[in-house]
This record gives sequence, C-alpha cells and structure tokens, in this order.
Amino acid sequence: MTAPSRSGPAPDTVPFGEALRFWLKLGFISFGGPAGQIAIMHRELVEQRHWISERRFLHALNYCMLLPGPEAQQLATYIGWLMHRTWGGVVAGGLFVLPSLVLLIALSWIYVVFGQVPWVAGVFDGIKPAVAAIVLHAVWRIGSRTLKRPRQAPLLWIIAIASFAAIAWLKVPFPAVVLAAALGGVAGGRLWPAQFGGAGAHAVAEQNHGPALIDDDTPTPPHARYSVARLAAVGLAGVALWLLPIGLLVLARGWHDTLAQMAWFFTKAALLTFGGAYAVLPYVYQGAVEQFGWLTGPQMIDGLALGETTPGPLIMVVAFVGFLGGWTRQVLGPDHLTLGAALAACVVTWFTFLPSFLFILAGGPVVESTHGRLAFTAPLTGVTAAVVGVIASLALFFLTHIAVRAPGQGLDWVALGLAAVAALALFRFKAGVIPVIAGCGLAGLLLSLLA
Repeated sequence: MTAPSRSGPAPDTVPFGEALRFWLKLGFISFGGPAGQIAIMHRELVEQRHWISERRFLHALNYCMLLPGPEAQQLATYIGWLMHRTWGGVVAGGLFVLPSLVLLIALSWIYVVFGQVPWVAGVFDGIKPAVAAIVLHAVWRIGSRTLKRPRQAPLLWIIAIASFAAIAWLKVPFPAVVLAAALGGVAGGRLWPAQFGGAGAHAVAEQNHGPALIDDDTPTPPHARYSVARLAAVGLAGVALWLLPIGLLVLARGWHDTLAQMAWFFTKAALLTFGGAYAVLPYVYQGAVEQFGWLTGPQMIDGLALGETTPGPLIMVVAFVGFLGGWTRQVLGPDHLTLGAALAACVVTWFTFLPSFLFILAGGPVVESTHGRLAFTAPLTGVTAAVVGVIASLALFFLTHIAVRAPGQGLDWVALGLAAVAALALFRFKAGVIPVIAGCGLAGLLLSLLA
C-alpha cells in the first residue's frame, strides 16, 4: 500500500510564547483520560501544527508508556523539552497539571463546605453509581487490549486473577503485587515468550501528515543529546527538589506530621502508577483510607468523580485526597482549614508529579539516541496483566459501597439501577464519561428533591 503523500508546510521555528499558549490551552481541554488526551495532542501537534512528525511522536509515546506515571502528561513534557529545552518541558508538563489542581482545590472546598446540603448530597449519591460503572468499563477497556484470549495467553489471565484475589481478599500491599507480576513476567518471557510478547499500547495509526518541525530525519538538538554530566546534573537537581521540601517539612513539623507523611506516601505512589491512575488507586485507598484515615471510602469515590470531570490526568484525584486529609487533620490549625487543606493538596501534587518530570528530563536523551520503536518488555507485560486484576478489585470495592445502604438496611436498588444504566450507556452506546456523570448526578438531584 502506498503511503499517503506528505503535504503542508512545516514551521521554521516555534517561539516559546506560542508553545506556552498552546500548553496552557491543552491544560484546560485535556479531558477524556490518557487516550483522549493523547489523541488531542496527536491532532494538534502532528496533524494540524506540524510541530513533530508521526514517527517521533510515537517514539516518545512508547517511552512514556513504559514509565510509571501519567503517560499523557509525560508525553507533553517530552515534546516541550525536545522543542524548548528544560524549561519547555517544565512548562508543558506543569501547565498540563496546574488548571486541574486549581479546579480540584475549588471543587474540594465546595465538597467539604456544602457536601451535607441535601441537594448537593443527592447529586453525589447519583454520581457514585456512575463512578462504579466507569471503573467497570475501565476493566473491560484495559483488559481487552491487554489480555489475549485465555487459550493464547493463560498465564496472563492467571496473573490478572491472582492480582485481583491478592488485593480484594488477601489485602496484599500493592507494591508486592506489582513486584510479583514483574517477576512473573521475567520468568514468563524466558519460558513462554509467545505469551509475553508485549501488551498493547494506545493505538495511533502511523501516517504521514506533512513535513514537521521535528521530522523523522531531524537531528537530535544539542540539548537532547546524552551525556553523563547532564544525567548527573538532572539527577542531583531531582534529589534536591525532593529532599529540600520533605526535609523542611520534617524539620518544621516532625516525621509523623500529616504533611510529611503525605509527601513520603505519595512519593511511593508516584513510582507505582504503572497502568494509569486506576491501577494505583487501590494503593492510595490502602494508605489514605485504611492506614492514615485522611478520608473515608465513600469520600474516595466522590473524589474520583470530581477527578473524572476535570481536565488533566486522572491521578489528580490525589489532590482531592490531600485536600480532605489536610482539612480533616487541620494541618494549619482550626482557624486556617482552607489554607491548610490547599497546602496539603499542593504538597501531594508536588510529590506525585516530580518523578514524572525527572523520568523525562533524565531519560529523554537516552531515548533520542535510539530513534527506534521501544517495545514492551516481558516484566511490563506481567505488570500490565496484573493491572487488570487490580482495577477489577477497585470496581468490586466501589460496587460494594454503593450497593449497601447501611448495615442491616438491605441493598440500595436505586443506586444499583443507576449503575446499570450508566454501564449500559458506556458499554452499549459508547457514551462519554462526563455525560454519564452529569446524567447520574442530575438523577440523584431529582431523587433527592422527590424524597
């Protein structure tokens, strides 16, 4: 088949100010989860603006898919860094997150201040079943592209089912599940390579869209070339940017203070986000709800709903977790609840996203030195299979919380009915996440007014 002809002018250069305006715009329109966000960047950067070629875009995406953390935000950081050096990457990745952080702090404040107002509570009662259906849909969506048919790859199914049981019933810590799956992938890749040949990535058809500023044969710019000195400098800067704030928190408030514990906990969470936000949420639940008591299980579901309705990566739900934890623990005292909660949300966001920037700024030169397609490794294939089971356990947790009104009061058939309608809209009619949440929220509001 003949490749499509290349047409359209490539820009000679892109001023930093023009790029900054685009990255700011992207921060406000990046809805739809990682697949939707990557599709937006592909349309804007590859097809319309011709800032980067299809092949170089996919090359960067494949690297980001291998990393823990939000791949869409990391991809924006990578392209910004490639175009405008370190500050370009920092601006691109930062503006991908900042609008969502501001919105979530505002929505979290509304939630804690007005969440007990009957009609507001009714809206959230309607949203919770939608979230359960959305997580179920995520299990199907990720599983369908990750797991082959049982006869083709039975070991991947075994890893997925074992991971589900380990999280849902045995309460195994999430890091142990990830490590076991990775080791299973190593062994499976050696003994049964056909089953561990790689997991599917986001499907973006490779086509030619005309000459690009960063084209297939564009030499790697000097700042993106690998050097030991540069790698050491980035590594030292990363350590300083992590150590200085957490050190100040510990010195000022002590190791067992809420803010210091949040900084350490979300640093660990940031290194475990293989497979996206849904995969790490059980770990966040284990720590934030069960271990530290920063918020309750139902509040976690509400936070996920708010995260789904704001732009930016879904892992930004951690800002909601931080806000409620800061509010509940009164980190700056009872007279400064809002300020303390906002500070906690910012602390959580900083330590969650810092590793993502470091992975790109440190690893980008290595990736640019190859200009080849990065394949998924066998350990990652094992981890990706485990992610399906982990997300399934999250779906079970959410369904359990919406199905039972209270001990001894039986099943909540209204909530289950809303979840079934939301699932039908997602699976059968391919409805978007935001319309489903809005529809269920409206249904919850109407039911509360009629009660």
